[in-house]
Amino acid sequence: MVYETGNRTIDDAVERVLAGERLDRRDGLALIAQPVEALAAAADAVRAHFGDGTVDACSIVNAKAGDCAEDCGFCAQSVHFDTGIETYGFLDPESILESARRAERDGAQRFGIVVAEKGVSKERRPGEWEEVLRAIRLVRDETDVEVDASLGILTEEEARILADEGINHYNHNIETSPNFFPEIVDSHSFDDRVETLEVAKEAGMDLCAGVILGMGESPTDRVDAAVALQDIGVSSLPVNILNPVAGTPLGEQFDDGAQITTEEIIQTIAVYRLLHPEARVRLTGGREANLAEDEQHLPFEAGADGMLTGDYLTTEGQSAADDIEIVERAGLEPNRDANDFDPDAVKARATDRREVADGASGDSAERSSADRSSELRSREEAASRDREGATADDETDTAAGSATSNVSD
Repeated sequence: MVYETGNRTIDDAVERVLAGERLDRRDGLALIAQPVEALAAAADAVRAHFGDGTVDACSIVNAKAGDCAEDCGFCAQSVHFDTGIETYGFLDPESILESARRAERDGAQRFGIVVAEKGVSKERRPGEWEEVLRAIRLVRDETDVEVDASLGILTEEEARILADEGINHYNHNIETSPNFFPEIVDSHSFDDRVETLEVAKEAGMDLCAGVILGMGESPTDRVDAAVALQDIGVSSLPVNILNPVAGTPLGEQFDDGAQITTEEIIQTIAVYRLLHPEARVRLTGGREANLAEDEQHLPFEAGADGMLTGDYLTTEGQSAADDIEIVERAGLEPNRDANDFDPDAVKARATDRREVADGASGDSAERSSADRSSELRSREEAASRDREGATADDETDTAAGSATSNVSD
C-alpha cells in the first residue's frame, strides 16, 4: 500500500509503519507538530490497513464507588476530595449481571467490572474477592460479552486467578507521561501502575491501558505516554479527555474545562494510531463534554476504532443509539465479533424511549409502545434465528474439519 499526503514527515512515518517498523519518541514528537488534516488522514489510512473497518464498543459498571484512599487529582471517587458522589460497597453480583445484559443489548462487545480502590485484595478482604469472582463468572456464563476488569493493583496470585476465570482485558490506566504523573498523583507512582500491568500480562491477560488528556500536560507528555504504552504492550488504548469534577484539584484548577482543543485531541489520537498501529485506540470518558455533537465522529476519521458506550463511573454518557450513529457517520460499522447484536434494534429502542419521554402525540403517539416492542421482538427473534443458523453451520463445519483432521492424522 502506498499512501501520500505530500507531507514528507507524515508520509515517511506511514511508509515505515506499513512496512512493520515501530515508530519511536522522535517520530511521535515530529508527527504531533504536523497539520491536523494530513495527520488525521494518514492515521485513518493506517487504521484501515491494520483494522477491520469496525469500532469496538465496551461498557463498564462502577461496581464499588467512592472512598478510595488514593489521591488522583482528577478523580471524583477519592476520599480526599468532597465531590458529593454516591458511595457504596461492592455491588451484588446479580445487579452487575443485569448491567452486563443491558450493555449486551446495546451492542457492547466487552464489559468491564470496575472498582474504586487501590486494589481488590484476596488476602485482606476475602469476602469481597469472592463476590468479584462470582460477578465475573455470572457475566462470563450468562452473556456473550467479553469480561474485562479494572480492580487496581494485583498480586501475581490474584492475576493468575483472574486470568483463569476468563478475564479478557485487564485495565489499569497510566493516565499520563512518567514525567507529568507526579503532578497528578502523590499516593502511588507511575512505576506502581506499570508493575500491575506487567503482572496482569504475565498471567495471560491482554492489557487495556491509556491516558487522560487535558490535565495540563504538554504535547511532549502525550507522546511520552504513548511511547510508555508501547513498552508495556497494550492491545486496547483508551483515550479519556478530562471532564473536570467540582471538588477535585483538577476540577478547581480547570473549572472552565479540559486544557486541550479539538484539534489537539484529533492530533493526539492520530499520533497514537501511528505509534500503536494494531491496538484498539478507544475514545472513552469526556468525549461528550469536550467535543460538540457534530465533532464526535472526527476521532474515528483520525485512527480511533474503539469507544466506551453508556455511562461512565460517576458521569452520564450518551445513548448507544447515538454512538452507533457517530460510528456510521465516520464511515465505519459497529464491531459484532463477540456479541452479534442488531444495531437497528438498538436505534429503535432509543426512538421508543424518546417518544415516551417526550409524550409524543398524533401519529407518533398512535404507534404504541406495545406495537414497537412487538416489532423489536420480531427483529431480535429474526436475528436470533440467523445466529442459530450460523451456529449450526459452524458446528457442521467444525465436525467436518475435525473428521478431516482425524483422517489426516
